[in-house]
Amino acid sequence: MSIAATPLVRPTLIDRVVTRTWVSDIALVVAGTALVAVLAQVAIPLWPVPVTGQTLAVLLVGAGLGAARGAASLTLYALLGAVGLPIYSEASSGWSVLLGPTGGYIIGFIASAAIVGWAAERSWDRGWYKPIITFIGGSLVVFAFGLPWLAVSLGQLGLPNDLQSVLIAGFYPFIIGGLIKAAIAAALLPALWAAAERSQRSQRSE
Repeated sequence: MSIAATPLVRPTLIDRVVTRTWVSDIALVVAGTALVAVLAQVAIPLWPVPVTGQTLAVLLVGAGLGAARGAASLTLYALLGAVGLPIYSEASSGWSVLLGPTGGYIIGFIASAAIVGWAAERSWDRGWYKPIITFIGGSLVVFAFGLPWLAVSLGQLGLPNDLQSVLIAGFYPFIIGGLIKAAIAAALLPALWAAAERSQRSQRSE
């Protein structure tokens, strides 16, 4: 008697509309990198701190591509920016940025995309409350990498790097923006899933 294995993960959003091959995987990884690069240059003027599209793109790439491809997209993003492509926020680039005070956030993007992708592969990008939890968690992962890195960098620059100083510099101003981006991403997912399912039904009826 054989027991059928129950798969632990399901196809991600993009897998519902694109047949998965190694060629499509490479193309999607590059496309994810491009999306992050474009939205990194977008800023919505809000008080007290403008909301940039960078983290929003990271969340969407992770949810859309899954853990492996999402992490690969953000790894490519980090490397291309480090070698000189002006794709970091405000069109910045270079190893000095990646190794500087904000570099930890860029590294955190990789972990965030992987974790959000892992959750999406287990249906945590469906419904209304699961995506919110997933995307808030993904945003916090970025800070988990970024804040310790920022503390070390501030200390090397001879600037105050106690906990309160680091939180003031790298966390408190971005709480509202992070919640807004998580909410935007969570609101987009149901619409994107609905569109993907309509596309599937249309293909089956042809």
